[in-house]
Amino acid sequence: CAPAQEGRRGPRDRSGRRRKKNLIERAYSQDPLSGLAVWCADEAGPFQTVPQPGDHWAPTGKPVRQSHEYLREGTMKILTLFNPATGQVRIQPASQSPNTVLHAWLKAELLAILAMLPPLATPLLDPMATRALWQAWQHDLTIRFTLPEILPPLRLLLVWDNLAGHKTAELVVWLCQHGIMPLYTPLAGSWLNMAESIQRILKRRALGGQHPQTPEQIGEWFGQTANAWNRHPTPFTWHGKRWQRRRSRTGDRRHRVGGSAAYANRPVPRRRP
Repeated sequence: CAPAQEGRRGPRDRSGRRRKKNLIERAYSQDPLSGLAVWCADEAGPFQTVPQPGDHWAPTGKPVRQSHEYLREGTMKILTLFNPATGQVRIQPASQSPNTVLHAWLKAELLAILAMLPPLATPLLDPMATRALWQAWQHDLTIRFTLPEILPPLRLLLVWDNLAGHKTAELVVWLCQHGIMPLYTPLAGSWLNMAESIQRILKRRALGGQHPQTPEQIGEWFGQTANAWNRHPTPFTWHGKRWQRRRSRTGDRRHRVGGSAAYANRPVPRRRP
């Protein structure tokens, strides 16, 4: 482990962050055919009803002029679930996202996702083996939540931000009861969440150069953009800078997408064709 570093508030031990990072990177490296799905969750926004920066269809030498006067009609947030292996994204516009709203939407979407997963090829019948598989995704963590006594087969890993509302006892127990293991990103480690990348793409395509008049219009544009994306999704892979440097020497280049350290096998256009 690296030595502790001195900060403004005293020594800092980054070993816990490194263990969380390695755990999430191991989740992204899972074989999609292994029966263990990996999804990422995040909340984008809030987005305001103001002119958005971006490209415009304007004659050369005559740039588009945006009025400096606009009404603040409210904001809109975008609740997001993203599957890097397939590129599929699920979103839900929401003017506010307290736990009562976020958790209800997340549970409904996760149940739908679990229902579509293929059955396990070799289901684990031994409760001890099932518990050992769950504990393997908590190995070496400094702080672990207590697993329930009765555990179902592990079916899904959920990469999520390290917020207090995401760690409520009721939600964590519900996730475990349905075979879902939450993996929380470390502090200042939101770049480990690949949902950040898809949110950047959707925002650029939905709002780039536009001036939404109402929050509902923002949600409608995001919904249309997500539907268009899901018709031809682009899977994301996880590889760091060091791996990229090694592969560039052999001519195998990946296309980076912003927001996280995710890569795509083909370039993602900035706008829809």
